[in-house]
Amino acid sequence: MSFATRLTRHPIAYDPDRGAEALAGFPDLAPELRPLIEGSAGCSPYLARLMVQEAEWLTGMLAGTPETAQAGIVAQTQALDGPGLNSGLRQAKRRVALLTALADLGGIWSLEEVTGALTGFADAAVQAALQAHIGTEISRGKLPGMTGEDAAKGAGMVVLAMGKMGAGELNYSSDIDLICLFDETRFDPADEMEARAGFVRATRRITASLSENTAEGYVFRTDLRLRPDASVTPVCISMAAAERYYEAEGRSWERGAYIKARPAAGDIAAGVRFLTTLVPFVWRKHLDFAAIQDTHDMRQRIRSHKRLHGPIALDGHNMKLGPGGIREIEFFAQTRQLVAGGRDPDLRSRETVTALADLAAKGWIGEDVAKDLTGHYRQHREVEHRLQMIADAQTHDLPNTPEGFDRLARFCGAGDTGAFREGLTARLIAVDGLTEPFFTPESRPEVVVELSEAARAIVDRWPGYPALRSARGQEIFAQLKPDLLARFQRAARPDEALGNFDGFLRGLPAGVQLFSLFKANPPLVDLLVDICATAPALARYLSRQSGVLDAVLGGSFFEDWPSQEDLASDLAAQLDGLDYEAQLDAARRWQKEWHFRIGVHHLRGLIDAERAGAQYSALADAVIAALWPVVCADLARRHGPAPGRGGAVLAMGSLGAGRLSAGSDLDLIVIYDAAGVEMTEGRRPLNPRAWFAKATKALITALGAPTAEGKLYEVDMRLRPSGRQGPVASGLAAFRQYQMKEAWIWEHMALTRARPVAGAPDLLADIEAVRRDVLARHPAPGRVLADMAQMRGRVQAAGRAPATGALAVKDGPGGGQDIELLAQAAALCAGDPARDVAGQIAAMPRIGWLTAEEAQSLTATHQLFASLQQATRLLTDRDLDLDEIGMGGCAFLCRAAGVQNIETLTAALDAARAEAARMIGAVLAQEADAPSEEE
Repeated sequence: MSFATRLTRHPIAYDPDRGAEALAGFPDLAPELRPLIEGSAGCSPYLARLMVQEAEWLTGMLAGTPETAQAGIVAQTQALDGPGLNSGLRQAKRRVALLTALADLGGIWSLEEVTGALTGFADAAVQAALQAHIGTEISRGKLPGMTGEDAAKGAGMVVLAMGKMGAGELNYSSDIDLICLFDETRFDPADEMEARAGFVRATRRITASLSENTAEGYVFRTDLRLRPDASVTPVCISMAAAERYYEAEGRSWERGAYIKARPAAGDIAAGVRFLTTLVPFVWRKHLDFAAIQDTHDMRQRIRSHKRLHGPIALDGHNMKLGPGGIREIEFFAQTRQLVAGGRDPDLRSRETVTALADLAAKGWIGEDVAKDLTGHYRQHREVEHRLQMIADAQTHDLPNTPEGFDRLARFCGAGDTGAFREGLTARLIAVDGLTEPFFTPESRPEVVVELSEAARAIVDRWPGYPALRSARGQEIFAQLKPDLLARFQRAARPDEALGNFDGFLRGLPAGVQLFSLFKANPPLVDLLVDICATAPALARYLSRQSGVLDAVLGGSFFEDWPSQEDLASDLAAQLDGLDYEAQLDAARRWQKEWHFRIGVHHLRGLIDAERAGAQYSALADAVIAALWPVVCADLARRHGPAPGRGGAVLAMGSLGAGRLSAGSDLDLIVIYDAAGVEMTEGRRPLNPRAWFAKATKALITALGAPTAEGKLYEVDMRLRPSGRQGPVASGLAAFRQYQMKEAWIWEHMALTRARPVAGAPDLLADIEAVRRDVLARHPAPGRVLADMAQMRGRVQAAGRAPATGALAVKDGPGGGQDIELLAQAAALCAGDPARDVAGQIAAMPRIGWLTAEEAQSLTATHQLFASLQQATRLLTDRDLDLDEIGMGGCAFLCRAAGVQNIETLTAALDAARAEAARMIGAVLAQEADAPSEEE
């Protein structure tokens, strides 16, 4: 559709004489277009002049569509070269200025279409200048090894568009911010300095072609000062030098600048690779609330430099940098992107309007806030464009005179200047009201807290802790401290809770990021106080893994536990596209967040101990299932793919039974089926036994070795065939042979809990078939119980000293371990495939060991012990000490056991332990004289 049929508005001529004069130059103009030309020229001397200069072209353009005109300008620009380059660029700029102005003023194009057209022309202009001047350097032999064909791709040089150009948001009279880099790997090391000199010359000529103001005008004012350390570096540097700078010295404002960075000309692919290397610099892996203060400080410096402090006064107000202006909206979106974009790539959009929508979709801002700011942003940008169209001036200042406001109002299509001013003032105030509190939260009244002598002694230690060494950390913590102390005073045992917080604070290696997180999110402080008042072990865990607090803000932290498929998909998404070491780190970050979530849910009563054990187990399953193929793929790169059907990981012990606790290690076995393959096919072939031995050791390292993100789990492989003397991985046939002919009774007992968790489905099915075949043999109960009795003695002799005290429920006669051994023995004798303790105890009445009532009682006792053990591991990573866990921890233990106080709990445990010991003793005595036949 043509211009005339798409008009929806037009400006009102402020200077009717100039408008009439412009119309006289277009006698054949369609009537529908006359108000647009008259109003535009009557408000903007600059546009009136362009209409005279480009009258013939404008006549043809108005008869067609703006999109066709835009495509023609870009094509004309791309074809420029040689002596006509500079003049051609300036002519193209005049035409794109006319086109975008009229399409904007006539309501034909949206803001995004206007800024997109200006940016598209800027890209074409920079590319044309780059190709011409790089071509000159190549023809002079100043870029070693390059030919004329390399000029189109910059011979390894890329121009990064920054700021509004990078985001596709150029305004009508924007300058353009560029960073020029070259790919040093395109040159021999001996030629790099000569190439750099050639690129520097080309960059200076590119800048001159674009920004020199000649008799024909200029194209774009060009700013190269966003490059690394601009005061001392040349205008074009190598990508390697830039990477080193950002890695060692990059500042917060540079991180913000790179949100909008985009390769615009030259070697685009090299530019994309470079920006990919900067992802860890720009997008921090943890929520970065310190960016809020950094941005606020930068805003204050800008306002001080420009003298923009104070209340909003419309006359002379800066629409870009002043309160309620365009930059406030951009900073509002950009800072939230920096906070959360490291964890969520969906929040990395360059465009301001898109960023606002994305932030709303992810719950970081309200839908109404995004809608309001988007509307204000578009209207602000229109006013900005009108200000710049009047005289092609790079200005954002509103007029200082009534006449100036009259002109601006008419240019915006408003006939009533007073109403125009009122609407503009209201929008500025609205934006200021929406954005300012984010950067400068309301000051809270100072809280005076009376501390006990013990609490005062704790607080006095804090200045010497690592987290409070930096001035920035001290400053932020000083703002948090009064409210923090007040919250601890409201705990049931304030000094006890404060003491646990002291352990948390003492263990922090640094504080700025975490203190900023707390400052921006008071509910996290409540959670921390809750943890410190109840679970000192979880508080110590937090000091080592404070990044897990990010997950609390993700929106789904308190939702129900996902399905195993969803859990696996979530982890797979975290690992996708990363190299091996990065995958190990990503898996650790992911696991720690979910592990923390289980602990918090358990602590707050959202789940019971049984569900916590199932969730800890499901989490470990997901990690193993994800990392086993990663480990195998890494090994395959050196030694060829896994032979045959590959290997499988078998969970044993507590993981096999699906009831891990917060601090459990993993009992694992690896079984493989080489399917007759004798050697792998790779650069360094291995036989199957050696291949899977390496894979198993790599899995142990992947799970247990400390990386920059810590470790995942301790791994115990001693339940494999032949224990420490056997190979770390067993072939399927050998595993079957061993279980059927050589395994001890205790090994068959352990096998009752075996559960395949990773590997090919058909291989997992065959391993489960071996387990079922073992169970189907029904060994003599007397022999099983005799071996169980010997095993009890060996476990007690080989293990660490048993925990003592009334609340120690794992070791000793009638303890949790005793019950589990009897349950495994029952499952083996009954041939019952149940893996969980309750299911195995249920087999005892069928083989005459217990009555149904006794089995029910023993199950309840084990559940009580397991609940207490699960709660204990959350409270402390050491032997249970009631003084250490305090009253809050004691209350949690009582809640887990369903009793009112520790005295009642102690009595219940003593009675349950005695009754369990009686039942187990009776079963052992009952079968003491039974025949012990060979299998």
